[in-house]
Amino acid sequence: MTNNTPAAGRIQLFDVDSSQIHSIGHDPATNTLAVRFTKGYGANRGPGSLYHYQNFSADEFEAFKAADSIGKHFGGFIKPFPDKYPYHKVAEEQQTA
Repeated sequence: MTNNTPAAGRIQLFDVDSSQIHSIGHDPATNTLAVRFTKGYGANRGPGSLYHYQNFSADEFEAFKAADSIGKHFGGFIKPFPDKYPYHKVAEEQQTA
């Protein structure tokens, strides 16, 4: 039997075209959404803090990935609902691959 759960809470992230969000990923086995925000500006811009959101289905992830604006989708359908999608910041040592 193969364990498909990401090691130490790691979820494969995919870069997205967004000024607010650097990359996103999803673990369908645990219904966990991973969002790495962008930090910095201009030449200093890069990956920032990583958060995991619970209760996020594969269908919801597909809609998020397909959104015209990843940032607007996050701000309209995910961020305002912490009771539906409880979240936590992932420890810094778990952020590196």
